[in-house]
Amino acid sequence: MTEATTQPVKEPSMFDSPEWTGIYPETAKPEPRQKLVGIRFQPVGKVYHYNQAGFDDLKAGDWVVVDTVRGRQMGQVATFKPPKDPQGGYKKIERRATGRDMAMRHYYEGKELEAMIACRAESAALNLPIKIVRAEYSFDGQTLTFLYSSDQEERVEVGALREAISRLYRARIEMRQISPREVAKIIGGLGACGIEERCCSRFLTEFSPISIKHAKEQNLSLNPHDITGMCGRLRCCLIYEYEQYVEARRHLPKLKAVIGTPAGQGKVIEILHLVDSVKVRVGDGPEARNMIFHREQLVPLEELKRLQDKAASGTCDRHDSGQCDCGRGGREGQGSGGAGGQAGKGDLPPAAKTYIQANEEKQRREQQRPQQAKRRDDRDRRDRRPNANDVRRPQQPPQTQPKRDPGTGAQPDQQPGDDAAAGTQPQPPNDRNKQRKPLLKRNRPDQTGQQ
Repeated sequence: MTEATTQPVKEPSMFDSPEWTGIYPETAKPEPRQKLVGIRFQPVGKVYHYNQAGFDDLKAGDWVVVDTVRGRQMGQVATFKPPKDPQGGYKKIERRATGRDMAMRHYYEGKELEAMIACRAESAALNLPIKIVRAEYSFDGQTLTFLYSSDQEERVEVGALREAISRLYRARIEMRQISPREVAKIIGGLGACGIEERCCSRFLTEFSPISIKHAKEQNLSLNPHDITGMCGRLRCCLIYEYEQYVEARRHLPKLKAVIGTPAGQGKVIEILHLVDSVKVRVGDGPEARNMIFHREQLVPLEELKRLQDKAASGTCDRHDSGQCDCGRGGREGQGSGGAGGQAGKGDLPPAAKTYIQANEEKQRREQQRPQQAKRRDDRDRRDRRPNANDVRRPQQPPQTQPKRDPGTGAQPDQQPGDDAAAGTQPQPPNDRNKQRKPLLKRNRPDQTGQQ
């Protein structure tokens, strides 16, 4: 009787999946992806995306008819790129624009100026604080939209104006208020910077929110005349290079910061964001000079000092995982061959590595200095210790004698005749020659007169 041989079960591989092979079962076929096309209704307007199903032969510049929130509109194909944030529920293109549609569009475009003049006259008759900027017809003439602006913060009631215009034109009348930026875009003209045509009228399809922080981040003048456009708002160009300034500020030192350079230690006096460099004042007094250095040539002294203090305190807990960024792992890695220290130091520029090596040597000498001073103090203390065989006599305070008068030799409180009454002879004045030290024996003459 033979034993049955069992074959191992083969585990499914990712290469056998339908996404890899392209073979799907009948019940799990993927839904076809929607082909989206961007359509623009104004020459420099916002792009809206629609489903291109059934119109695969469209080209850029073709005119199509689509359904919008304001009725049917005729737009022009602008792009075939998908949107940045795709969302479901895109409407489909109804049909291509015909020659009749194009003729009707041109006909109603010619009547827009007449409608705008009539609307301005009715607005002046009603004394409304608004300005009619433009009148727009739909391609079939079913909808007439008036764009207006107002300087008042409160909403202006334009119901009476809509009723007056409805009696003049057989179309659905709409009144839409626009911002000062959109007004400047419609009117066009010379830009505040001297450009022949304003940026909003040339290529800007959307207006980004701009605040005063964009001007502060780029170190621009906060004078309203310098940063205000023709629309009375902050210029749109303030946001063009804002991201570059923010990214450069993350890697460059701050203004008035003390940094290390190949020419020595200096202070940052100007930040050159677009060239990733800084202007540094090196030296003091009349010998000071201004030099420009690239970011890779700078040594952040303040940051390195903070990292060294953090490493000395021992508060970092990421040395074992190799993700240490406090600087302590780099010194430990050199001694023990750890990978964490080498990885941390490899990310620094060459100037920073040189500064770290010199600083480590300086700290090593400072750590050895207290030990040498302690040994020197112990040696001095041992030398000053008294010996047991050396018996020293106790020191007695010196005896002071009262001063005498140099003329009479008497004490200050003693009269000249008191010495005889006391039975003592007055002392002669001190002789300076008698106070000299005796000569040495070898130089002193013998009492017998022989040398």
